[in-house]
Amino acid sequence: MKFSKIGLAAGMFALATPVFAQGTFVSIGTGGVTGVYYPTGGAICRMMSKTRAEHGIRCAVESTGGSVYNVNAVRGGELEFGVAQSDVQFKAYNGEGSFAEQGANPDLRSVFSIHPEPFTVVARADAGVTDFADLKGKRVNVGNPGSGQRDTMEVLMAALGWTMGDFALSSELQAAEQSQALCDNNIDAMVYTVGHPSGSIQEATTACDSVLVNVAGPEVDKLIEEHPYYRKATIPGGMYRGTDSDVTTFGVGATLVTSASVPDEVVYQLVKAVFSDIDQFRGLHPAFANLDPKEMANDGLSAPLHPGAEKYFREAGLID
Repeated sequence: MKFSKIGLAAGMFALATPVFAQGTFVSIGTGGVTGVYYPTGGAICRMMSKTRAEHGIRCAVESTGGSVYNVNAVRGGELEFGVAQSDVQFKAYNGEGSFAEQGANPDLRSVFSIHPEPFTVVARADAGVTDFADLKGKRVNVGNPGSGQRDTMEVLMAALGWTMGDFALSSELQAAEQSQALCDNNIDAMVYTVGHPSGSIQEATTACDSVLVNVAGPEVDKLIEEHPYYRKATIPGGMYRGTDSDVTTFGVGATLVTSASVPDEVVYQLVKAVFSDIDQFRGLHPAFANLDPKEMANDGLSAPLHPGAEKYFREAGLID
């Protein structure tokens, strides 16, 4: 952990807000630089910097492999905070899916939820793909191991009874690489679990002729019914070049997670920095425009709230 000796035990608060030593800093794990996680981490750190005179904590953003990497790094003490999909948070806390081998993480803690994240499929316009079923036999970037989109892709493939062998090519490019690969005709389609508008999707739809693809059907309906962290999602038509009609899919939500070992006051100050000026935070990225503080404090949080976050939410009347 990167904390200075601040003399504040986790689970306890000083009577007055402590100003931490100048060497105290926290890191937020995010994702690829063209996604929404990276600017999300930057927005949180910007809010923390604005109030640093009150608490003395420095905040840094790290570009990482995504959700799975982030929760593992938080578990290992390499990161204090990480952005993760709501489904990845659930599986990490309960030791399910890709976390089954390492087991449950009882120390994982929720901080707050952020923007919705539809599972998004983008295909070259000349690939003949109009819905997810058309990806069979195509060259598809399934996402890099450790990313949220790879995790969601594997869940959906399992529900459909598909394997990687059903694709002509299953590449594992990182999010920042896949748009160029699509437009270079190295792949026919790419998947991304991401908030919208997304720089990566904008790149893919402006640099070459490509379309967003519907992801729907009874298997998807069953996933939503059986897993509370999934929900139906719509990507508005006209948001991206080449796709004029609404696209139906399903998705999760972005959440901020931490560890029970991170001091309560550190988490409290981070949450306070974001929520005490939520209007400014909403203005830092288009994906934040409709954020509702009460939903952020309650929705999509599978792991227990960190006591520092809980303290602020109770003070603000956002939880009972």
